[in-house]
Amino acid sequence: MAVTSVVIETDLGDLVLRARGKVRDIYEIGSHLLLVATDRISAFDVVLPNGIPDKGKVLNQLSMYWFEKSRDLVNNHVVTSDVDAYPDELAPYREQLALRSMLVAKLEPVPFECVVRGYLYGSGWKEYQQKQSVCGISLLEGMRLADKFEEPLFTPATKATSGHDVNVSETVMADALGEELTARLKDISLRLYELGRREADDKGIIIADTKFEFGRDPETAELYLIDEVLTPDSSRFWPRADYAPGHDQPSFDKQFVREYLETLDWNKLPPGPELPAEVIEGTRERYLHAYRSLTGKTNL
Repeated sequence: MAVTSVVIETDLGDLVLRARGKVRDIYEIGSHLLLVATDRISAFDVVLPNGIPDKGKVLNQLSMYWFEKSRDLVNNHVVTSDVDAYPDELAPYREQLALRSMLVAKLEPVPFECVVRGYLYGSGWKEYQQKQSVCGISLLEGMRLADKFEEPLFTPATKATSGHDVNVSETVMADALGEELTARLKDISLRLYELGRREADDKGIIIADTKFEFGRDPETAELYLIDEVLTPDSSRFWPRADYAPGHDQPSFDKQFVREYLETLDWNKLPPGPELPAEVIEGTRERYLHAYRSLTGKTNL
């Protein structure tokens, strides 16, 4: 696959830019929103100066793959990702939007990320070492880094507009949203994780953990899956063949970038350092490997 140009930031003329996140640019398109996945990459909550070629396309196309796979579990916010079906005002930007965008319904986001953890890793491992728990959930003694849980854990987090999201207990979520909605979000999240975990495992990838986001129709309160689904940005992907608990795991996500940055004398504050060519290409290949393995497609 030829290396494509890197899209760090979109420019759609006079169209209304609603928000520019760490990765996505969001535009107002009449009664809908346009989500554009750029090639930006962040680490330690800092957007780095380099983009990763094809990253936005991988995120968008993988999300569309899982949105389709999960339709029987929960509705999603996608109207279309076919640029030929977009409104006329988007026609001049067809090349810029192809494969990396989707037109979606306007919804009220649920103000929590629904995190599901299948393995003891990341912030969960740090908490376990101190308290023998993850997000307040008590665990067995003697667990190792990257050990698999007997049952996946539902560990919500507050959605931060900047900086780190904050892990909270299910009780905190229920106090804010009500027990009924919290229980439904937990059930759907665990079902979505199981769907992804099972399919990925058959294709040689372990989904160690992931996060889902949901929105509600302001008129009907119907629940929808939104944002991105089971991508290398929202999940930890590990090669199943190399899995061995007790130490850090190789990955098909941006952990490769984090590990490089940890070797630098950088205070993890903006501006982020430039990435060398080998780290950019190594990250691109990891994202593409995840995409190809999960979808069975060789090209984007």
